[in-house]
Amino acid sequence: MADLSIQNLQKSYGSHAVIHGIDVDIADGEFAVLVGPSGCGKSTLLRMIAGLESITSGELHVSGRVVNDLTPKDRDMAMVFQNYALYPHMTVGENMGFSLRISKVPKADIERRVRHAADILALGPLLERYPRQLSGGQRQRVAMGRAIVRDPQVFLFDEPLSNLDAKLRVAMRAEIKLLHQRLHTTTVYVTHDQVEAMTLADKIVVMRDGVVEQVGAPLDVYDHPRNVFVAGFIGSPAMNFIEGVLTDGAEGTVFSSASGFTVPFGRRLAVECPRPVILGIRPEHFAVTENGTPTEVVVVETTGSATQVNVRRGTDELVCEFRERVLPRPEEMLRISPLLEAIHLFDAQSGLRVVEREHSLSA
Repeated sequence: MADLSIQNLQKSYGSHAVIHGIDVDIADGEFAVLVGPSGCGKSTLLRMIAGLESITSGELHVSGRVVNDLTPKDRDMAMVFQNYALYPHMTVGENMGFSLRISKVPKADIERRVRHAADILALGPLLERYPRQLSGGQRQRVAMGRAIVRDPQVFLFDEPLSNLDAKLRVAMRAEIKLLHQRLHTTTVYVTHDQVEAMTLADKIVVMRDGVVEQVGAPLDVYDHPRNVFVAGFIGSPAMNFIEGVLTDGAEGTVFSSASGFTVPFGRRLAVECPRPVILGIRPEHFAVTENGTPTEVVVVETTGSATQVNVRRGTDELVCEFRERVLPRPEEMLRISPLLEAIHLFDAQSGLRVVEREHSLSA
């Protein structure tokens, strides 16, 4: 196993820069997820780690050794691709052992390693089948088995679940998590699905436009996003944002939007007022209260375990998620209040989190 240190890594295609000085440390045995919207550079960064893309500048360290100029086969990493990349004319067993055969590993060792990986992934009965005879989930397990037999220092996953249906994606997510818990191999995983990132990661690296917006444990990033982008990207349903102004009154600081959505904090915040801000509140942090802000119900969606209610207050449109059986009808009025301890405030101009003294407002 190994630790990774990405130091001021940059990538340009001619004059067009796509990776802008990334710094990330991944500890030995850690499961790190690179997450962000399409085109943010996460797959390019993964390919730079693998050696499939050259590094324009900066350094990539593996266990303290600079590997910038090493070929992919000399980096001791194994990559699982989105499209499985299985050889159709080879059986499952042959696909899993192929990299070992070209490395001149003795046949007995190949058979032992393939059998071991097959046992881990429940592929034993499928070793004589061909890829065309397998389901999507089985093909993905074969691709994972091909990586396991190499016993690499680092596993690299490039959106491995994106071709699977929703139910199978959830099942495979659990299998990948169990695999990591069993092998404890350092893993770098790329996805655009923030639910995958939250459920799999020890460490999340949120990317946008070739830069890292925030790095941290999943719940730290969820509870304390450093800016509006991270707050809106991490979480499903997404965080609600309301533009308004903080002002100080006789009973403390008050947030007010142009459409009349108000939040009295009941105390004076240590923030300069008046100040234009963006208030963020996650859908699950609303409650129905008698003295809450009146809103018009637009759409009600029930999932059984929760009820999602879209409401409108003037130009402000919000999504609320209730675990209790709240079943209003469209066009009814619903009075809602955000939980004060769960409110996030961001500067209206920079989008950065507003911090009160040394602690975040939602801490």
